[in-house]
This record gives sequence, structure tokens and C-alpha cells, in this order.
Amino acid sequence: MAVVREFTLPDLGEGLTEAEIVRWLVEVGEVVAVDQPVVEMETAKAVVEVPCPYGGVVTARFGEAGDSLAVGRPLVTVAVGSGADSTHPARGGDGGGDGQGSGNVLVGYGTGAASGRRRRRVAATSPGSGGPAVADAVPAGAVAPTDLRTVDGRDNGDAGPVAVISPLVRRLARENGLDLRRLAGSGPEGLIMRSDVERAIAAPAQVAEPAGPADTLDGAERVPLRGIRRAVADKLTRSRREIPDATCWVDADATELLAARAAMNASGERRISVLALLARVVTAALARYPDLNSRVDTERSEIVRLPAVHLGFAAQTERGLVVPVLRDAHTMTTTALAAEMARLTEAARTGSLTPAELTGGTFTLNNYGVFGVDGSTPIINHPEAAMLGVGRITAKPWVHDGELAVRQVVQLSFTFDHRVCDGGTAGGFLRLVADCVEQPAVLLAAV
Repeated sequence: MAVVREFTLPDLGEGLTEAEIVRWLVEVGEVVAVDQPVVEMETAKAVVEVPCPYGGVVTARFGEAGDSLAVGRPLVTVAVGSGADSTHPARGGDGGGDGQGSGNVLVGYGTGAASGRRRRRVAATSPGSGGPAVADAVPAGAVAPTDLRTVDGRDNGDAGPVAVISPLVRRLARENGLDLRRLAGSGPEGLIMRSDVERAIAAPAQVAEPAGPADTLDGAERVPLRGIRRAVADKLTRSRREIPDATCWVDADATELLAARAAMNASGERRISVLALLARVVTAALARYPDLNSRVDTERSEIVRLPAVHLGFAAQTERGLVVPVLRDAHTMTTTALAAEMARLTEAARTGSLTPAELTGGTFTLNNYGVFGVDGSTPIINHPEAAMLGVGRITAKPWVHDGELAVRQVVQLSFTFDHRVCDGGTAGGFLRLVADCVEQPAVLLAAV
């Protein structure tokens, strides 16, 4: 007799609490092998394939493309046993001892080397026919993908799965035309119980109708905040809510910096970008002003100075804004910074950045000049303490050596957490960066 095992959504990287289903890689009734990817999920950091630690027959999938699932919520159920295929022996963990699961869930990438996908469907049979009784193996808590829609047929993708595990409760609500999204469950962790539905049916006037688009703005288009867009919104909102930030800025003559870059590119094999030069300047300036490479521990009322510079740089992609991280940037040469930036930028463009390459930053460099704008007031990438913004480099009239001349000018803006330092530290950092831009030789003295 098949035994049903439930695979819940694991943490996909550094404490991420939820992920959005991009597409399913298996169907209900399909045989899967241990460690075979079953779904493609989009987190706030990247799109990853999630492998299942059990081998057997998929009996239920929880959610549809576009649905957001919290970590720890059911993802799929798999019937394992005499009739289920398994291509790998048990390797400990949840599947240890039964030969059906690895239990080796790794953060971000799955449970091990994924086996080849063998897509075979198994027809449901009766318990006495010798095959797996797929229909009977579905547990009471398993919900078919269509059950994650609201009872009145509307898409529930905006709100995520309804907190109901009982098919009886869902059927009762459906038969009475009750929208489960409008109920507050009395069960554990807000679970909607049968008694909750019965009370709502008995007193429908107490359940307020949710406001629709026509109640507020006629003809307005509503776009759900999902995936990266939602993650960016949450992070920026938290930054403005928690961090007392301040911004200062300065115009700098970047003519000599561009000349130095041209000389480096003429003599070297690796093309050096302006952003790579600025990254090298930033690491030198942070060595002089370490308070800015820190974060605030509010629970312990401490400023935590970080020993390494993990430099993030903002990159705009088709999927939205991402911030790849140059780990240990303080140990890299300008050439090494340029090479790693190029690699991460390409990975961001193709959507192949891993969660590890998108987390753990300690300071962010934001080149909004690529959008053709001169200045901005950056919002700090929480929980970091500062961000340097760089506008476009453009020809402007400038006083040089006592005479008016046309020079290549850039505006640098610096936003900092006023809890970690005062204006003197922030001004000193920004002035050092500007001096290195105007006279690259100053960088040698700053190291």
C-alpha cells in the first residue's frame, strides 16, 4: 500500500519567507525520481528549480503559476511504496530507512544532483490490483490545484492560497457561495475551520464585501505586486520605515578618470568599466571610513562594523531591479572587479543569478546614470548603512586651472544611515570619492 509523503516548500536562501510558482515541471499522476525538480519558483532573489526528496507518484500539487507560497507550506504530495519508482537510495533525513527519499534539501538549489526527468503517468488502480492506489493515497489535507482558487471562481493569485486544508470545508463554502478569503480562521495559524464557515453562512451580513476596482477608481488597472517587484517594494518600504537616512551630493570633474580608464583599456586585455573604477574607489574609501560598512542591530542597540566589503551594485533587468554582490570586493584589483562585475551582470541579464550571489551585501553602488539622469536620492538597501549613487557623465562648463573649460562632469549622491555616523563622516567619505574621481592618483594614497 502506498504511503503519502508531503513535501513542503523549503527555505530557498538566507531566510526568504515565500516564493512564487513560475511553472510546474510535473503533473499529478506522474512518476518522479528522488531529487527530481518538480517546480520552478521565483523568490525575491532568483528563479530556482526545487527538487523533491521523495520518489513515487505525484498525488497532489499545491498552487498554480502566479500563486505565492510561504516557506513550510505544502508543495506536493508523493505516494511512495511498492508501486513507486525511486532512482536513488535513501541518504538520510526524512527519507532515511525507506529507500524513497533523500531528505537532502539544500538551500537554493535542491537536494543533490538532479536525475534525468522520466515523465511517466500512472493510472489510478484499486488497492487490490497490485498497483498504487493514487486516488486513495491523496491525504485529507491535499488540495488539487483548482482548489486554490476562490469558491466563486475568481483568481486568488493576489492573496495566495486560502488557509483551508479540508475539502469538506471548501465544498460547504462553495455550495453556499461564500468567499473563503473574507473569513478569519479560528484554527491554528489562522486555519479556516468548518465552524467558521457555518457561522459565516448563518450571519452573512457580518461578512463585509471586499472593495472592488469600481468602488474606488473607475477603469483603473490593478497590477499585483509579485516576485521581484514585491520584494523590492517590501525592502524599500522597510528601509524608509526603519532607517533615518540623509543624503549629500557633490559634482565632480571625471575627465581624468575617463582618461585613466582609456589608458588602462589600451594596455590591458580586460575592458575596465567606469563602474569597476568607482567600485575600486569605494572599497578604498570604506577602508578609510569603516563606519559606513556596517549595519545597526536594533535588538541589541549596537552598530555592527563588518570586516569585509561585499559590494552590491544595482542592475536593471527585464524581471526588475536586482543587486548582485561582489563578495570580498576589498581584496580585488580593478581588473578583478571588472571581470566579476561583467560575469554577474550577464547572469542578471539571463536570470541565472543564484540566491548566494544576491544576498549578504554590506554597501551598494547605484549607477543610475545609465538611464540618462544626472542625480537622485538613493534609498538605502536595507539592512545596509549607505549607498553611493552615480549620475551620467556629461560635458559641462567647468572652471579648470583657473579658466572656464568644457569638462566631463558627474554628480555623486550619497545616502547614509544617520544612526551609524554624522555628517562629518559622510561628507569625508563622499569628498574622498570625488577627489579620486577628479584625480585618480589620489586613490594610491587612499589605499
